[in-house]
Amino acid sequence: MIRIGNIKVHLDADADVPLLLALKKIKTDTSAVTSWRVSRKSVDARDKGDVHFVLSVDIQLKNEDAVFKKLKPGTAVKVQPLSGLQVLRRSYSGPRPVVAGFGPGGLFAALTLARAGMRPIVLERGERVDKRARTTERFAEIGELDPESNIQFGEGGAGAFSDGKLTTGIKDKRCAAVLKELYNHGAPEEILYLARPHIGTDRLPRVVASIREEILSWGGEVLFSAKLTGIRHRSGQLEAVEYTGADGPGEIVTDALIVAIGHSAADTQQMLFRAGVNMVQKPFSVGARIEHPQALINKSQYRQFAGHPALGAAEYHLSVKLPDGRGAYTFCMCPGGTVAAAASRIGGVCVNGMSPFARDGENANAALLVDVRTEDFGDDHPLAGYALQRLWEERAFRAGGGQYFAPVQLAGDLLAGRETKKLNGAVRPSYRPGVTPADFRAVLPGYAYEGLRFAIQAFDRQLKGFALPDAVLTAVESRSSCPVRLLRDSRFESSIGGLYPCGEGAGYAGGIMSAAVDGIRVAEAVIGNH
Repeated sequence: MIRIGNIKVHLDADADVPLLLALKKIKTDTSAVTSWRVSRKSVDARDKGDVHFVLSVDIQLKNEDAVFKKLKPGTAVKVQPLSGLQVLRRSYSGPRPVVAGFGPGGLFAALTLARAGMRPIVLERGERVDKRARTTERFAEIGELDPESNIQFGEGGAGAFSDGKLTTGIKDKRCAAVLKELYNHGAPEEILYLARPHIGTDRLPRVVASIREEILSWGGEVLFSAKLTGIRHRSGQLEAVEYTGADGPGEIVTDALIVAIGHSAADTQQMLFRAGVNMVQKPFSVGARIEHPQALINKSQYRQFAGHPALGAAEYHLSVKLPDGRGAYTFCMCPGGTVAAAASRIGGVCVNGMSPFARDGENANAALLVDVRTEDFGDDHPLAGYALQRLWEERAFRAGGGQYFAPVQLAGDLLAGRETKKLNGAVRPSYRPGVTPADFRAVLPGYAYEGLRFAIQAFDRQLKGFALPDAVLTAVESRSSCPVRLLRDSRFESSIGGLYPCGEGAGYAGGIMSAAVDGIRVAEAVIGNH
């Protein structure tokens, strides 16, 4: 199979045009084609007067080698057909590995182990979610005071509101395998070729349930409502894990534990710290969600082409360097989406964003974030970043007036340095259960507050309308990434042998794709070490 790239296609082009343009580049006709597919599709909107698609096309030819030899260098490249996760199945009779967490890292780690015949046991802290997107509001009791620090930690939480964004900056061959597996388990086919693939909040639970069923079919086991509470080790080597499940406490004898707990499980991180797992502070970000009318974003990005049925809802991705040297940027942009409640602690409010597959809501939203440096933590404890998150989330709870309402501020008021006292309805906030007009100076640290003000004006020069006075900011977005990294060696093991840090919660990923790939890599290490 050969791949021909940089094929420019008009928005109204017929379905066979990409093939015809690709064949023209390699001077071959349709009679030589046995199969073909679009392998990549992106929108080029740099010239607002000529918005079009740029495609790569993979073609299988009858006389492929002969055609390829005649091509000028750079015209095409040889590629392998897209395949899913390839794992060599073997006979295994040792202790069953345990996977703590069932986000993308844990999910793909467990799938890899299951296909290898290792029958993993998964500790899934949340409840079972199958046929439709639903979440359970679970607020746990506030945690105890750590005797080794002046920092108090609350209960962590799993990432409950993912909408399946599959964009990543990593270059790893396993990315293609992850996409193929997601497609095989029910994700839309377009994730295989779109430059910015997306599954959708409404479709993702069915995909996860399908992968889980395959894990079970290979002899794996998933324990729901099961929280990792302890590890037992001797001479630096893991011997067993302790957990609390629906039926009470339990223990599993094992020599391999993949810790894929996500970026918000502060209580589990504290347990690991006390057990002797080496970890260090990691920079992260803080800010708010900003909502604009989706029609405004479409018009700014596509001008006269806005609303074209081939384009769908427009996206944006913006960044700027602030005067103090920090970075400010948009993250997890949700076209036609909503701002979601993502709190996991009593007395705290934090927000996230999500979009259905259709991306047909009236608002666009994105995280608008400012860098948080480790020197901002104010404590050298490895878990001090969690204390900052908790502080801001408690401030947001108070500013929201209780009942888990979120504080909101209009962009125009933020830029003018004044409190928002009422919403005029030009942009209707999508956050539920509700919002309260506020002043973000009562929520955010000074550098983040000033950073948002600078960034909004800078981004307005990049994307007309970004500084819309009626744009609504909802606080606080504090969990875009994990504030700690669990150290691991060349065998992917932590300071305790047999304990394998994985994914976002371990500080080795920043989204679904990178976490899934890390899950595969860590599972491969477990297999190789056994």
